[in-house]
Amino acid sequence: MNNKIDLTEQIRSSSRMMVRELGFMRSTLAATNYSPSAIHVLLEIEQNPTITPAQLAELLILEKSTISRLIQKLLCNGEIIESTNIEDGRLKNLSLTAKGKNLVNGIHRFGQQQVIFALEKLAVKQQQAVAEGITLYANALKQHRLKQTNDTAQFIDIYEGYRSGLIGKITQMHAEFYFEHANFGEFFEKKIAMDVSEFINRIGEPCNQIWSAIHNNHIVGSIAVDGQDLACGHAHLRWFILDPKCRGMGIGRLLLDKTLSFCQTQSFKAIELWTFKGLNTAARLYQQAGFKLVQEQEGSQWGTSVIEQHYIKNLNINKIS
Repeated sequence: MNNKIDLTEQIRSSSRMMVRELGFMRSTLAATNYSPSAIHVLLEIEQNPTITPAQLAELLILEKSTISRLIQKLLCNGEIIESTNIEDGRLKNLSLTAKGKNLVNGIHRFGQQQVIFALEKLAVKQQQAVAEGITLYANALKQHRLKQTNDTAQFIDIYEGYRSGLIGKITQMHAEFYFEHANFGEFFEKKIAMDVSEFINRIGEPCNQIWSAIHNNHIVGSIAVDGQDLACGHAHLRWFILDPKCRGMGIGRLLLDKTLSFCQTQSFKAIELWTFKGLNTAARLYQQAGFKLVQEQEGSQWGTSVIEQHYIKNLNINKIS
């Protein structure tokens, strides 16, 4: 056990030293005027010339607000440019300008020299050991982080019915998500708040229900079935949203399964939902659950023009999907 502790402390000490020697403790990095985070943004844009801000945030494990600030600074300084995504006009692709490419080339030269100077102090076998060891260690850290993320899903509770703070949290999650993805503003946020509030007054009806995903006593997701909003025995799936930190854990599938089971018990003939083109992760989830895209049309009722999508899932009342 003592050997393991000694090894752990040796690695921690060496990691701190490496961070210092590489310059990550300073406010700028690689002989530039940019922070380490901004340098990483530039390097990833070079590697992925059509990357989006959301993809950058996920790749660099940074908050989207932080990524947004970094991108704005790089745009203002002429290092990068934005272009409209061909498949989805609401998304922006990022790429380097000529100025940005020159800067990144300089960053590469700086970083390569750091490595070369250090490796010159080592024998060939030691150089190979460093390359293999640091790669193994980096991958092990990543695997641990991903396992922690997956383990979080095991501590998610699905709560049925109204819960304190639910109206505000649903409104907040929708407002933030759709501002980023569709530039929806004040009108959309007020509409969500009013509609959710009105619906909460009706969840005493047997055909209506709402669920929230709870982690550490905080609401991190929601979904609802409105059985009175549509005609012909169809249910309306509404307010399906997850906190960005909890996506990719299977929580969305858990919430969706709750609604499908509920609709079976209420003997609805079908369940319908409306969403927007470009939300590909949600679209895959709907399709996997048996929803079919039946209509697409341009709409501007939310203050910004988007392509609205209408999905329907027919229900077999004798068998739960």
